[in-house]
Amino acid sequence: VQLQASGGGLVQAGGSLRLSCAASGLTLDTVDIGWFRQAPGKEREGLSCIRRNDGSTYYANAVKGRFTISRDNAKNTVYLQMNSLKPEDTAVYYCAADVRRWEYCPRQNYAHWGQGTQVTVSS
Repeated sequence: VQLQASGGGLVQAGGSLRLSCAASGLTLDTVDIGWFRQAPGKEREGLSCIRRNDGSTYYANAVKGRFTISRDNAKNTVYLQMNSLKPEDTAVYYCAADVRRWEYCPRQNYAHWGQGTQVTVSS
């Protein structure tokens, strides 16, 4: 199983980026998928997730209303559309997946993780 996160970059505050998480060896509509980030000196935090069954989504308060998670089953890819970016969104962003069913998502103990993509938001 491999998850490949991409789409990061440098953007000005107020701008947008779309992150992609492409999977191989795993069909993304059969697992829960989460997006996480880790800023320098801070713990990794869960931002959003999308459920396997009904595609229901969850957002952390820090990104609610600005970020949108979606899934393209045909491309076996999950996206994180990030709008109205702020300097405090600067971090390495990761996608992760797990076949286990948890009451809440995303979770730090997901089994499969991508390599991370850097997002830098300048003020």
